[in-house]
Amino acid sequence: MNYLQIEFETLNEGEAEILIALLADAGFESFEETENALLAFIKEEGFEEDSLEPILKIVPVNYAVTVVPQQNWNARWESSFEPIVVNDFVHRTPWVGIRAAFHQPIKNVRHEIIITPKMSFGTGHHATTYMMIEQMEGLDLTNKKVLDYGTGTGVLAILAEKMGALSVDAIDYDEWSIENSIENAAANFCSKINLVRADTIAANGVYDIILANINLHVIIENLAAIKNVSKKGSIILLSGFTKADEVNMMRSLSEYRITHLKTVQKGEWICILAQIN
Repeated sequence: MNYLQIEFETLNEGEAEILIALLADAGFESFEETENALLAFIKEEGFEEDSLEPILKIVPVNYAVTVVPQQNWNARWESSFEPIVVNDFVHRTPWVGIRAAFHQPIKNVRHEIIITPKMSFGTGHHATTYMMIEQMEGLDLTNKKVLDYGTGTGVLAILAEKMGALSVDAIDYDEWSIENSIENAAANFCSKINLVRADTIAANGVYDIILANINLHVIIENLAAIKNVSKKGSIILLSGFTKADEVNMMRSLSEYRITHLKTVQKGEWICILAQIN
C-alpha cells in the first residue's frame, strides 16, 4: 500500500494547527511539521484531490503531492523520530518517556514506553497525544477496565496497562494501526491489551475509563456508544480537536448528560475530561 505525502507550503503555527485538524477530519493519518511546511499523509487508495478544496478555502495555501511507497516509511520515520518526555502535570517532573527501540533508555521517568515509529498516529509528539498522556497522570487506573477508542500506535493503551489497568480494549479501524499496536504492546511486555480492528464501539462491555483521541466528528457521532458502555462515575478523556470546536463538543456532552470536569489547552488543541453521571 502506498501513501501520499501532501506538502503544504509556509504556514504559521496557528494555520498549521487548523489545517491539521481539518485534514484529520478528512482522513489524513499522520503529520510532520518542518520549518517551512506541513507534511500530511494519507493512503493513496481512494484519495480524491478534490476533497482538499473545502479545506483550502479555509486555509488557502499552495501544496504539492508525492507518492511515498510503504516500504520506505519506516526508514523515513526512524531518521526523524526523537524521544519525548511528558512531565507530571502538577509538579512538572518527568513522568512518561516515549522512545524507539534504537534509542538509549530515558532516565528518571516513571513509565517508559517503546514504540516502533510507523505510519500510525500517536507518538506523543502531537499536542493531542501529549495532553492525553499528561491528563492520564491524574487518573486512578488501578484495576480499572479501560477502552482506548482510536488507539493509533497503542501508546495510550500501553500506558494504561503500566498504570495498573485490569484490562484494556484498544480499537482502531486501520489495519496498519492494529499491526503497529500489536508490535508496540509486545515490545512493552503488555499482556492485558485486547486489540480489535473496528470503527465502532461494540456494546459488549462496561468501562471505568474511556480514552478517545480521534477527531471532533467521530467522537460526537459515537458519544451515544461511549455512554452505552459506561456506568455512573465512568471517566472520559477526549482530544483530537481544537479550541474552536469546544462549543460543539460541550453542547454534545450536555445532550448526553455527560458532565464536563476540565479542559486543558496546548496551542490550538484542547483535551476534555468528563464524567458519566
